[in-house]
Order: sequence, then structure tokens, then C-alpha cells
Amino acid sequence: GNCLACHAMDDGDLAGNIGPPLVSMKLRFPDRAKLREQIADPTIRNGNSIMPPFGRHNMLSDEQIDLITDYVHSL
Repeated sequence: GNCLACHAMDDGDLAGNIGPPLVSMKLRFPDRAKLREQIADPTIRNGNSIMPPFGRHNMLSDEQIDLITDYVHSL
């Protein structure tokens, strides 16, 4: 997944503006598990989400989703 294709973040260049900015993530997702769920399959919380369900479609492995979750949660 290329988060910058759709999301802005502090350390990203040429960020997208389709999704919400990835800032203050610990405040927005104090429960890391909810953030991981959002990354793995955003359609669980929003059936109309345009974000790809990276986990459900096996686009990313569980390990990759965990690493991305850790990174995004640190933003």
C-alpha cells in the first residue's frame, strides 16, 4: 500500500488528498487494534470506503499490516 497516494502526512512529499490526513493518530485511534482493523479492512466500519481492504484481499500480509499500523500509529 502507498499511503501517500491518498493521505497527507508530515514526512510525506506529494501527498494525496482523497483520505484524511495521517496526523494525531494516537488521539484519533487510542486503541491500536481499531487502527489495525481500519488498515486491514476499512469496509468493516464504513461499507462505502474507497480505501482498499488490504488484509481481506491479501494485498498485504498480517506482518506488513502490523508494521504499517505501528508506523501510522506513531504519526
